[in-house]
Amino acid sequence: MQPYQQPTEQLLAQWRTSPEGLASEAVSERRRQYGLNELIEKKKSPLMMFLGQFRDFMILILIAAAVISGFVGELVDTVAILVIVGLNAVVGFVQEYRAEKAIEALKKMAAPTATVLRDGNPATVPASGLVPGDMVILEAGRVVPAGLRLIKAAHLKIEEAALTGESVPVEKHSDALPEEGLPLGDRKNMAYKGTFVTYGRGVGMVAAIGMATELGKIAAMLQDEEEAKTPLQKRHRVSCCPALQRRPWFSWPWRSKRRSSGARRYIRDL
Repeated sequence: MQPYQQPTEQLLAQWRTSPEGLASEAVSERRRQYGLNELIEKKKSPLMMFLGQFRDFMILILIAAAVISGFVGELVDTVAILVIVGLNAVVGFVQEYRAEKAIEALKKMAAPTATVLRDGNPATVPASGLVPGDMVILEAGRVVPAGLRLIKAAHLKIEEAALTGESVPVEKHSDALPEEGLPLGDRKNMAYKGTFVTYGRGVGMVAAIGMATELGKIAAMLQDEEEAKTPLQKRHRVSCCPALQRRPWFSWPWRSKRRSSGARRYIRDL
């Protein structure tokens, strides 16, 4: 069951916590188990980003074709293929660079600190130190520091436009919602990392931290290399070599010395 479906008592028992919060010893143990409440970024230098665009097997095949074309004297084909490969690398680099900047923007949405109950007393701690089972106090003007299942809510309203697109603040409650598969915007007993409290007060139990939060899932999708394909890679995957071999230019250097090169026809098809 998802946290929004579970009654408060069941949720507290599952995470071995209470409305008074965790003990300091339990916090240390859970931090070792679950890690920090941070978005993990695969940092690359711009140079490594650019060079990484040439790792794709199809790109290596095209570079090899350019070398062969140059070797047999077809300099026009060589230049044309290298231009296509270069443009593809630039497009891929721009996509990856923008994704990295988007992740930096997501990290800026995270709250730097949080007010929690530890050993029954309120304390202000770095938001990166939150662990599942922590009790977080929410007040107007604060950023939600983690994925929370609300256990108390007093006229609590949260601005979730950046995450759900909801144009007005959402009024929250602490009652369980038994329906399965509810969209994020309908989970009224949840508060999401990076959203903004506009009104009221509440207390929420940390149910997700770091990359397990909804914000973290967005960051993970942005960093997914399999999704970050350039238009050339999307259209011409060379995982199946027979399709490549049927291209006229692939066998052209060994078949004839026609000046009307199949390579130029291939490039036009791109």
